Amino acid sequence: MLPIRVVLLALITLVQPAQAQSPPAFPAKPIRVVVPFPAGGISDVLARALGVQLASRLGQAVIIDNRPGAGTTIAAEQVARAAPDGHTLLMQDIATHALNATLYRNLAYDTLRDFSAVALVAASPLVLVVSPDSGLPSVAALTNSARSLGDRMTYGSSGNGTLPHLVGEAFKSQAGLATTHVPYKGQTAQHVLTGEVVWTFSVMPPAVAAVKGGKLRALAITASQRVGALPGVPTMIEAGISGFEFLLPSGLLGPAGMPRAVIARLNADVAAALATPELQATLATIGAEPAPMTPEAFGAFIARETERLGRLARQSGTQLD
Repeated sequence: MLPIRVVLLALITLVQPAQAQSPPAFPAKPIRVVVPFPAGGISDVLARALGVQLASRLGQAVIIDNRPGAGTTIAAEQVARAAPDGHTLLMQDIATHALNATLYRNLAYDTLRDFSAVALVAASPLVLVVSPDSGLPSVAALTNSARSLGDRMTYGSSGNGTLPHLVGEAFKSQAGLATTHVPYKGQTAQHVLTGEVVWTFSVMPPAVAAVKGGKLRALAITASQRVGALPGVPTMIEAGISGFEFLLPSGLLGPAGMPRAVIARLNADVAAALATPELQATLATIGAEPAPMTPEAFGAFIARETERLGRLARQSGTQLD
């Protein structure tokens, strides 16, 4: 039998090479950013513009992979199950996490535990719009008309359980309205224009284009401060709806268990990209504001929004499975 001292020395010799090994270099291959929406939407435009900036900083190609379907859950599940090495990321928005955690009872992943918060990129408000022919010049005029018409007034959204739907329900509740909800598939600005519904909360890109073109009238935005894309449009808070703030955030998530150093590298590169004139110009075209945030703050933000919007979803009685 070998002396104990000899055995210990042998074990130390075996362990030392493993301890001396450095972590794999990052990035070691192209980065795949999975977008849970079709090409052309806010998340896609933002992911592509950000990808150009990140590629130059990371020294690797950034590939945008559009995987729409099943209310964004297909894309989210793919990323949750990917290797946590930083080479597969998700361009997250409010649906993939803060809403789906409540709207779907049988998700194949946990929206908080199965992801690493990497970086919040940008945020944009919704815009409360009406037809220019509606005779409604302000939020106060809209609420007065809605109270007199009751459920005979209609408002539209891009579908049950979407952010425009839940924000519409929050507005109804806070203003004491009985307006009837009409869900559509996709954006509702055209349905306001044709008079099918009186008002809607629209996402920024179609709203900005329609308002500047004189096709829609913007009454207010859901941010706490006015935005550069529509500087003359007041906030809902300015219009008298106290504390009314809802944002559509876009950010990068990765699978749970990503190395801290990789998260820190990506977060710093996103912050640097957001400071470039090129990316700021892209954000301006879609009515979004840069929103750099630490990974810890971003994770806390997702948790807060999951609770807040989940509460609204439960109050509305909406369930998608």
